[in-house]
Amino acid sequence: MDLHFLTIAQAAAMIKVGKLSPVELTAAFFKRIHALDSQLDSYLMPLEAQAMADAAKAEADIAAGNWKGPLHGIPIGLKDIYNTAGVRTTGHSALFKDHVPTEDAVTVTRLRQAGAIVLGKLATWEFAIGGASFDLPWPPARNPWNTAHDPGGSSSGSGSAVAAGLAMAAMGTDTGGSIRGPASWCGIAGHKPTYGYLSRRGILPLSFSLDHAGPMCWTSEDCAIMMQVLAGYDPLDPASADVPIADFAAALGGGLNGLRIGVPRHFFETDLTPDPEVLAAFNAAIEVYKSLGATVTDVTLSPLSKFTEINSLITASEAFAIHGRWLRETPELYGERGRLRIMAGAFVSAEDYVNAQRERTRLVQEVTATMRDVDLLMMPTRHITAPILGGYDSSVGPSLTRPFNMTGFPALSICNGFSSAGLPISLQIAGRPFEDHIVLKAGDAYEKATSWRGMRPKLEATLAAAAN
Repeated sequence: MDLHFLTIAQAAAMIKVGKLSPVELTAAFFKRIHALDSQLDSYLMPLEAQAMADAAKAEADIAAGNWKGPLHGIPIGLKDIYNTAGVRTTGHSALFKDHVPTEDAVTVTRLRQAGAIVLGKLATWEFAIGGASFDLPWPPARNPWNTAHDPGGSSSGSGSAVAAGLAMAAMGTDTGGSIRGPASWCGIAGHKPTYGYLSRRGILPLSFSLDHAGPMCWTSEDCAIMMQVLAGYDPLDPASADVPIADFAAALGGGLNGLRIGVPRHFFETDLTPDPEVLAAFNAAIEVYKSLGATVTDVTLSPLSKFTEINSLITASEAFAIHGRWLRETPELYGERGRLRIMAGAFVSAEDYVNAQRERTRLVQEVTATMRDVDLLMMPTRHITAPILGGYDSSVGPSLTRPFNMTGFPALSICNGFSSAGLPISLQIAGRPFEDHIVLKAGDAYEKATSWRGMRPKLEATLAAAAN
């Protein structure tokens, strides 16, 4: 049995009844990390000694009858913008290379309390914006389906590690698509929750009004398991929403009869030019949903570029508000891509920022009105498959992920096929605020009706080919 390719749901069921040891499971992941991650660079810092000690404690607690739930003894990774008490949190930047927080991020605390085992800190784009850069203290993560290709970002290490079987799940963040982009190109499930569902306290910020935290897993079911622990009100996060928490896992299953799907087809057929294989995979996925009982209608929204431009302007402005002083005092400590992208915010006027927020409100109202007639919106996550590493600039052109950062609505990326070159293709599913359980239900239904979750990167063969 390949322990590193178990899902959380599978491993949790075995751990609960004593058929799988958390120590054995955690050790299997470190064996694989040591063997393969030198070629993927998904980890900035493995935390083996502490993880093995935590696994031993989890095993003893479970044996004593103190099973905490399905994350107890499950090995996960953390994007290296999540604060970890006493452990360096760098943002993948020389500026923070010696930054050691005194407290865990709220989401990390919740995961630890649920018994999750933190394997280590994972690669990211610099401060979650810098792109795949080669001028930072650590190299960029690579795509396990083909190590010459980009894993996507900014949660690059999270996507790479989960797809490669170097972590059972990982935490990412998403300001313009940074969970769903890597999920798309690495062929995993990545969920950007409703804005306010998860606390961002203790996560290095990029954009106060657009940042989201969320899980990245092999399946939607695993994302639902993670969400049950992660979601919750935090009175010290100004954006946190004091709302009832859904039973995410219980919402899965039961069929999709009566589910209404809206497709803003102009987003990816007119406003963008998709790869033909991406478009074909999307159309095939829609047919699967119809066979599961859903109804599908086309819907029309404002042009995709409108959503992208508003998101980009707000991100640049708010990122510069965070980084301006450091950029003025120590610009040399940033990589070129991160420095230039954040500096763009210096040229956003107060007039432009305020008007962007006003237009954002109008667009939120527009999407809200459209979703009175449909339960979900569906489209590709990315209009292309993973390009060569370093050859893609996510700041150029419209983005299919940014509308749901700007609105704050939940959105999930799942794998819906592979290109002729063997690279993952993805489907994006978005829902109404705090209806994340419906989004995850739809993702889970598709995954269980298709064969894509049975395919994993042939990593050893891929690495051997890359070495030659």
